Amino acid sequence: MNKSLCLGVVALCLASTPRSAFAEWQAVEKEAPYAIEGQTGADLYASIGERGPKAGIGRAIAHTNFKLTWTRKYEEQAGACVLTTAKPKLIITYTLPKPARTLPPGTRENWDVFIEGVRKHELVHGDFIKEMVRAIEGATLGLTVPDDPKCRKIRVEMTKRLGALSQEQRQRSRNFDQVELTDGGNIHQLILRLVNGP
Repeated sequence: MNKSLCLGVVALCLASTPRSAFAEWQAVEKEAPYAIEGQTGADLYASIGERGPKAGIGRAIAHTNFKLTWTRKYEEQAGACVLTTAKPKLIITYTLPKPARTLPPGTRENWDVFIEGVRKHELVHGDFIKEMVRAIEGATLGLTVPDDPKCRKIRVEMTKRLGALSQEQRQRSRNFDQVELTDGGNIHQLILRLVNGP
C-alpha cells in the first residue's frame, strides 16, 4: 500500500503585518474517523490500506482537509480600491482511522501510540493551514490598487498573490511529509511499531 499520508493543503510563513490589524477568528477543527478492522497491528495496518482516504493511486493513513471562505469588503477611495475587511471562516477536518472493535491490551497500547503520533502529524498540517490563512490576511488586508473605482483590478492582484502563497504552502507540506515518511522518519517508525510491536 502507499504508506504516505495524504498531503493536507497547507501553509507558509506568516506575513509581518501587526497582529492587531487582523480580524479575530478561530478555526473550527474536527475529526472524521473511518472504521478499520483487525485485532493485531498488522491487520489494522492492512485495513488502513484497504479503507484509508484515497491519495493518488493508493491510500493514505490519514488526511487533513479544509474549507475556507471569506467575508471581504472593498471600498472605493479617491479612485482607488481598498480591501478594508477580510474575515476568514476556516473549517479543518482531520480524517483518521479508528478500530471498529475493542482491541486486546497489547494491540491497544501499540495502537494508542500509533494514532497519537499520526494525529500529531495531521495537527501540524492543521497549523500550516491556519498560518496560511494568517498569511493571506497579511498579503491582502489593506491592499490598495490605484485607478480601480469598480474594484476589478484588485481581484486580479489578489489572485496573483494568493497563487504564490498556495505554491509556497504546497512545498512546505511536501517537505514536512518527506521528512516524516522517509525510512527511519517519525511516521515510518510508528508504522513499524504498530505492525511489529515495540
